[in-house]
Amino acid sequence: MIARQYASGDSLSSVTMNKNLPIALFIIITVGTWLYHVDLLKAQSTNQDNIDDAVQNIENEVTTPDDIDDLMEGFEDEPAEDAASPREEKDEFLEGFDEDTGDETVEEDVMEEQPSTWNLDGEFRFFTTYNFNSDATSPWRGFTMLRPELELTLKKKFSENWQGQIGVRGFYDFIYVLRGRDEYTRQVLDEYEKELELEDTFIQGSLTASLDTKIGRQIVVWGTLDNLRVTDVLNPLDLRVPGLTDIDDLRLPVTMIKLDFYFSDWNLSGMVIPEIRFSKLPVFGSDFFPLPVPAPPEDIPDDGFQNAEYAAALIGTFSGWDLAFYGAYVYDDQAYAEQVSPGSPPQLVRKHPRIVMLGTASNLAVGNWLLKAEAAWLDGLKYTNTPGVTYSRLDLGGGLEYTGFSETTISLEAANRHIFEYNDLLKLPPDEIDENEFQWALRFMQDYLNDTLTFSLLISTFGIKADDGAFERLDAEYDITDAVSIRGGVVFYQSGDKGIFKNISANDRLFFEVRYSF
Repeated sequence: MIARQYASGDSLSSVTMNKNLPIALFIIITVGTWLYHVDLLKAQSTNQDNIDDAVQNIENEVTTPDDIDDLMEGFEDEPAEDAASPREEKDEFLEGFDEDTGDETVEEDVMEEQPSTWNLDGEFRFFTTYNFNSDATSPWRGFTMLRPELELTLKKKFSENWQGQIGVRGFYDFIYVLRGRDEYTRQVLDEYEKELELEDTFIQGSLTASLDTKIGRQIVVWGTLDNLRVTDVLNPLDLRVPGLTDIDDLRLPVTMIKLDFYFSDWNLSGMVIPEIRFSKLPVFGSDFFPLPVPAPPEDIPDDGFQNAEYAAALIGTFSGWDLAFYGAYVYDDQAYAEQVSPGSPPQLVRKHPRIVMLGTASNLAVGNWLLKAEAAWLDGLKYTNTPGVTYSRLDLGGGLEYTGFSETTISLEAANRHIFEYNDLLKLPPDEIDENEFQWALRFMQDYLNDTLTFSLLISTFGIKADDGAFERLDAEYDITDAVSIRGGVVFYQSGDKGIFKNISANDRLFFEVRYSF
């Protein structure tokens, strides 16, 4: 597909929709919730004044010992065996407020010991890579990344049922200054040198006992496969340097309004997605960009409800298995090139068609085995070499995961993508699409030293014999303390016949990461 062939490039149309939508939503709902609590506190204050007046009236009326005895009748009886004592009732009420000390605190002390409803946590990472297989004259030889990265998350609990957070992540890669910024293209510097990203930023809570909502930038994972994507179409990926980390760490959040309705063993979800976002791909001049010239500009639809994407899911969770049904009306993450003006050479623009996806997925646990299956029907696909023609595709995926060995997990996943009414023109550049595209991934993970050391091997291939490209990652992660961990390993790449895997066999690299969580 064109997205495998082209990188992100320059945007044809500026994204004019307010990019601060998640923050705006967060601020609006935060202020509304705060005003609600102000009113609630005022009501509580009024109620307390009424209670004080009632107690004063009782004190004025009780003037004799007989009156006092009548008033206290029943309070001095022995409690029933199964009834909670006043102390037990208080402990139950205060459960969680003074767990750290276990002391019998008075009300003032309890209020002082309550944890703050504001919470700031984060993570600092330093990541470096060393390419040991490139040509000696290449800017991608030797150290290719010296990147400190900081991620901060500010969380706020508004009430028992409502909470929210703001997440921000940023990095600066010093390798471009140290090696000389004039060694790299403008596109590489724009995409790889520095970044400031608004991460998961949302507010969520319960509207009723069975209806929840979540509004803001978020990640929604569909499907059962861990290493391949079939029904997982809602969040784009960061693919600028493939192979270094897992899909879980590659997903990019998008702004959406999400409702969840729970009934029996089922969860019905509906999503409106006004932020239009696509995967981050290698750009012109990077070591994973397959072409000698920049990609055509990309036409990205404006953010907003006029171009919103829509999705829904019905998920059932049962004893030992689950079942899910999905539907989405979204923009295809894979772009195609369309001619927008004649001439020599003709002017091309990369566009993303609207597609419909209907899918299903299921997990089944049998002893030490976990069986996985996914299927997705996609309609409305477009490709560069057949202008004006739309296609349908059936994606099938499955996997096996075995945990019968001590501290060990082994998984194998495979997927096949079949295009209906296939045209042989799609085999030619720049599409380079086969009628059937096969992909498989094998993962081995084992823990040592009381789960503080994790060893893993991941093999991911395109094509049954990896003729379309592949990579293998071998890494180990060690938890020095609860807050500090280190990770290191090596990635080997095999060149393929098409896409970003063309001519990447020289990109083999070592990597090392230090991580501090706070």
